[in-house]
Amino acid sequence: MAALRKLAGSAAAALHSPLTPPPFLICRRGIASKLFVGGLSFCTTEKGLSEAFSQYGQVVEAKIMMDRISSRSKGFGFVTFASEDEAEKAIAGLDGKVLNGRVIYVDYAMLKSSFGGGMPIARGPPEPAKEN
Repeated sequence: MAALRKLAGSAAAALHSPLTPPPFLICRRGIASKLFVGGLSFCTTEKGLSEAFSQYGQVVEAKIMMDRISSRSKGFGFVTFASEDEAEKAIAGLDGKVLNGRVIYVDYAMLKSSFGGGMPIARGPPEPAKEN
């Protein structure tokens, strides 16, 4: 039993070492400074997106969502800033503006709440009805 406590204690200590912030801070900071960018042109690159947003602050990451089959842009992406203030400035400065010939829409990114919100996926024939 003591070995389990020692093992669990070292795992917990590794998760919350002074070098890594607690997970709830990462989540909060990541959501607060991560922006959704919609209406992107298909020719917009991640480098171009980063350059357009970098005039409002330090861009940590710029990611454009790509279609797996065609390897083409889906027309939206995400930009992560180093701080909330920079993200607010970018929303104020770029929401409704033109980038590469298309009007873009910028807002805070939302958390993925769940994957099962719609119709269930068919996985074979329905179960036979049980008779009582």
